[in-house]
Amino acid sequence: MAEEEGGEAATEAESELARLEEELRGLELRKMLSGKDDERNAIVSVHPGAGGADSQDWAGMLFRMYTAWAERRGFEVETIDVQTADEAGIKSGTAIVRGPYAYGYLRAEIGVHRLVRLSPFDAAHRRHTSFASMAAYPEIDDTVEVEISDSDVRMDVFRASGPGGQHVNKSSTAVRLTHEPSGIVVSCQSERSQFRNRENAMKILKARLYALHEEERRKKQQEAESEKLEIAWGSQIRSYVVHPYQLVKDNRTGVETSDVSGVLDGALDPFIEAYLKSTA
Repeated sequence: MAEEEGGEAATEAESELARLEEELRGLELRKMLSGKDDERNAIVSVHPGAGGADSQDWAGMLFRMYTAWAERRGFEVETIDVQTADEAGIKSGTAIVRGPYAYGYLRAEIGVHRLVRLSPFDAAHRRHTSFASMAAYPEIDDTVEVEISDSDVRMDVFRASGPGGQHVNKSSTAVRLTHEPSGIVVSCQSERSQFRNRENAMKILKARLYALHEEERRKKQQEAESEKLEIAWGSQIRSYVVHPYQLVKDNRTGVETSDVSGVLDGALDPFIEAYLKSTA
């Protein structure tokens, strides 16, 4: 009818159709993000794998990619701890991403990521393959009880350092917590106060222990199975190829794009949504 009438009727119909399609997409996403902890904020952790300086540089790129993705969505990002590598990149990076369903989205990114490029650290400028892993945990609040005995946690303090090993300050404000029973180690050096760093480190430790307990519960109930993968060849969830061609391909869903720079700038939604749809 709108096509026959033309003019304002056709324009109004097109606008209404676009609105309904967007509403439907929102409902589909809400259905996919119905997990127990999907509504929560997310704690993101990135570590380099096999590949030396190249992988440490790749880990830094990956950490920036998730920060850029979060900022695109209007989420708040609080960097908790970044251990800068000697030559380039990072040895580890941890941040809290705060926003609606942050964990629900970012759990789709958990796994090993593979980069293929001409190495900037190779004098012969040969092609190298690098690996880095991304882990995400739901940030828990006071409504969730996680029992941690003080006797099970060892605290070490050290001087926070910036790029190149430069001391941020002369006092030992950085904190490292080791949970003896599980072997989980968490560090934080983003704050100038030792108390605040310990508080943030404890928050991350609780989140990781909660995630560990949830995984054990799922295994016992046979709701899900998982195995720890080596951060190396054959275990990647996604490949980012810069040379000899441009391609990002998700190994789980088959979604791919030649816009590598766009993806590294945070354009991750097609990959995230495809994964969530495949597991809904």
